[in-house]
Amino acid sequence: MSAQNSSPYSIKMFLPDGDPDGLRIIEKSNWTGVGVVFTRTGYKSALKRDEFQRTGVYVLVGSSEDSSLPTVYIGEGDPVRPRIDSHYAKKDFWNWGAFFVTSNSSLNKAHVKYLESRLIQMAKEARQCNLDNSNSSSQPNLAEADVADMDSFIQDMLSVFPLVGLSVFEVPEQGEADERHFFKIKAKGIKAQGYESSKGFVVQNGSECVLKEVPSIHEYLVTLRKDLQNKGVLAENDGKYLFTADYVFTSPSTAAGVILGRSSNGRICWKDEDGKTLKQVQTDGMEGMQEN
Repeated sequence: MSAQNSSPYSIKMFLPDGDPDGLRIIEKSNWTGVGVVFTRTGYKSALKRDEFQRTGVYVLVGSSEDSSLPTVYIGEGDPVRPRIDSHYAKKDFWNWGAFFVTSNSSLNKAHVKYLESRLIQMAKEARQCNLDNSNSSSQPNLAEADVADMDSFIQDMLSVFPLVGLSVFEVPEQGEADERHFFKIKAKGIKAQGYESSKGFVVQNGSECVLKEVPSIHEYLVTLRKDLQNKGVLAENDGKYLFTADYVFTSPSTAAGVILGRSSNGRICWKDEDGKTLKQVQTDGMEGMQEN
């Protein structure tokens, strides 16, 4: 399931407290959904919003000293407030969260259980976070029309998440291979291939990665490589690592650093079939555009 939407749309973001880093109410054109983004420090004051009394699905986000990936908990509530209240008291990892309800209170318990289950499944498939959920959520039996409605609701949620800094559900876009401009890295006996995407830089399944890191490697890359090994994205094979699936990195430099086991300038390291670096491809034609 892709979050990409080929049709233009508008997002309205309301800041009740006038603080761009605080409480945010998000609505999308032609959608009954309402997103509420809140911080842990501002949680008590945010509770005055009546959206907390509606049925919805929520995501809590934090970090861990042991991982470069965010820690996430996905849940549902009917309404959401009692569930988030419990996590406010008992879960220490999160520092901000977001939940989604509807303006017409059309979501019921079965709907949000389905949304919760699908989001957990998608987060596991993307492998871009550490899930704090101890168990998978089973999908309820919904009518075919309800499933279609909820899948559409998820697509709208996914179009909002990146705008508030949450990309843990991102998976490589599915498209025709001949539409992509591929780049490769060949070094130290390994080969890797990837391409630019609106979500980041995608390294393709089967790409190779060095086993050993240089002593001067940045600690972030060390931690990220361990994260990818723990999640099964990197599997050791014949003296190197192999990517077991397409994986989205935040930048070409991060992708190159993981592959080469050292800090790298991805705009220089990645080259296409003609030997052009990613930087050259990106800047081709820019001078003519500026002159015009």
